[in-house]
Amino acid sequence: MSERTELKQGIREHLGQFSLHVLLVFATGLTIGSERTVVPVLGEDVLGVESFLVIGSFVVSFGFVKALLNLYAGKWGEEYGRKPVLVLGWITALPIPLILIFAPSWSWITVGNILLGINQALTWSMAINAKIDLAGPEQRGLAVGIDEAFGYTGVAAGAWITGVIAGQWSLRPEPFVFLAAVVVLAFLISVFLIKETVQFTQLEGDDDHHDANLPFNAVLKRATYGDRTLFAAAQAGHIENFVDTLFWIAVPLYLTSQGLAIEAVGVVVGVHSAMYFLQIGTGGLADRIGRRPPVVAGMFLAGAGVLGMVFVKGYLPWAILSGLSGLGMALLYPNLMTVPSDAAHPTWRSAGMGVYRMWRDAGYGVGAILIGLSMEFVSAEGAFYMTAVLMFLSGTVVYLWMEETHPEFGTHEPPAPAPAWETVHGTTSED
Repeated sequence: MSERTELKQGIREHLGQFSLHVLLVFATGLTIGSERTVVPVLGEDVLGVESFLVIGSFVVSFGFVKALLNLYAGKWGEEYGRKPVLVLGWITALPIPLILIFAPSWSWITVGNILLGINQALTWSMAINAKIDLAGPEQRGLAVGIDEAFGYTGVAAGAWITGVIAGQWSLRPEPFVFLAAVVVLAFLISVFLIKETVQFTQLEGDDDHHDANLPFNAVLKRATYGDRTLFAAAQAGHIENFVDTLFWIAVPLYLTSQGLAIEAVGVVVGVHSAMYFLQIGTGGLADRIGRRPPVVAGMFLAGAGVLGMVFVKGYLPWAILSGLSGLGMALLYPNLMTVPSDAAHPTWRSAGMGVYRMWRDAGYGVGAILIGLSMEFVSAEGAFYMTAVLMFLSGTVVYLWMEETHPEFGTHEPPAPAPAWETVHGTTSED
């Protein structure tokens, strides 16, 4: 009990560890960003892949693997702690640069992206849960905003840096030598400098509350369809990842087909991801005005930016609209993730966020398939139209169904426990 009273949450109180987790999520972003500009072009120009569906396959494998591992990363984070899962995530990244450098065929790239999906699920899940552990309820939105801001700034930096390296030297191996340095450094920080944070969840909530200690299956149902607000968040997270997938697959290929140089493509893609840095402000804003308003606004703004890109020509207009869609993502991205964090009891928050992140990142796989089909059988522009329309429809669902979840003035209430659960299980924990 004395240990519990000695623990105290707050970003300022744990600035050292919080900053290390910020650095690690930046490295996570650099890792995936290092593929954004170079790998689709590598597939066309070096490995001779002509099918958009085949090129999209590496994102499909990434998306579904990351989605599944997100689900279990949250569960493992509750059972074993954040640090062991984090270290495991960086171990899986160590072979990726070598695979990208020496891959003789596109199937090797797909295998590398399976490892990338595992890496991103484990490292990013634990980085965000650790920040929430340290920050506490009053700074939850800010913590998520900082996490996503630096993570996606890393994505932008990785896309830009590898685009510059590829333009100055070649598509490989030089860009992936940079990636290797990032991965090794992040692994060493995780092993030697990071401390465990799961104990801070004990400071939030009462373990005897009827909503505490839900079994994993109950959390999966609750966060998927048992709560209309959480369903609205999950479907929105799933669809908004179509935008991210579009900028990963379609945007580089579409812009190069329009005659834009690879260095300029890297900037346009990087501008989109760089706007995610604004999540520092949008996450903190949601702590003051609520989660729902920025989510609704972001869904429609991101869709409008994507739609506009097919109606303009030229480097500057593309960069501006890329930034506009990135601004929309900055509004919605951290605050969608804060919704399940708000709605979950601390005893199953990591698992609940894992369920949300599973549905969200399955959007990479589904989006890659639909975008690849659109590009293959309709047109590159068709992929932009499809993504924008789905964003508008998904935003409408959020507007109609999502209740406010802010800890102080939210209107959302969790569903009442099933009578059978109370009678049979009482308040005990079950796996």
